[in-house]
Amino acid sequence: MAVPTKTVRATVRTEAPEAPSKGLIRQTNEALILLGAEKVFARTGFSGATMAAIAEASGLPKANLHYYFGSKDVLYRAVLARILNDWLQPTLVITAEAEPRTALEQYIRAKMRLSVERPDGSKVFANELLHGAPVVKALLKTELRQLVMDKAAVVQGWIDAGRMAPVDAVHLFFTIWAATQTYADFDVQVCAVLDTDALAEKDHARATEHVVALILRGCGL
Repeated sequence: MAVPTKTVRATVRTEAPEAPSKGLIRQTNEALILLGAEKVFARTGFSGATMAAIAEASGLPKANLHYYFGSKDVLYRAVLARILNDWLQPTLVITAEAEPRTALEQYIRAKMRLSVERPDGSKVFANELLHGAPVVKALLKTELRQLVMDKAAVVQGWIDAGRMAPVDAVHLFFTIWAATQTYADFDVQVCAVLDTDALAEKDHARATEHVVALILRGCGL
């Protein structure tokens, strides 16, 4: 899979703020394009995706994609940045002052919801990693690593204070990611074993309760 090699970077807008109505239209269209792009990149990979297919999935003219994102490379990086940002937001509940059981349960449930609501995004990100993370590697080594180290320090603080059982604080996050994202990345395998064409709401609820209970018990919570 040939992918762009530029890394995902935060951008700062320097032009004057847009009028509220124009800004809302832009936000709406960009959101539609990003969701459409997630679907197409998840199914075809970067190389197989076309701006025409993404436009069709977005329900917008192809010209809009070029207007808002310029190229497929830029759009792909925007999709990855959005996915990672949405995955990291739920970690905000993990603070030194929080109750360990409540914080970890909220985080796990949020990750499970994302696997249900944004399975295509998860697959796009997984595919990027399987190909060596050419676009997001720098971000993984910097921002993601720092966030995990910070949150692992919080977990270690809970352990040191006797508020939860001793576990490897860093690998706890790897375990949570693996347990939650498998329902998006490997849904075909899960469906095959459960003998169903698609996971129903009851299947997701069952999976969520299982993952929450399993991890919390492992943490002595």
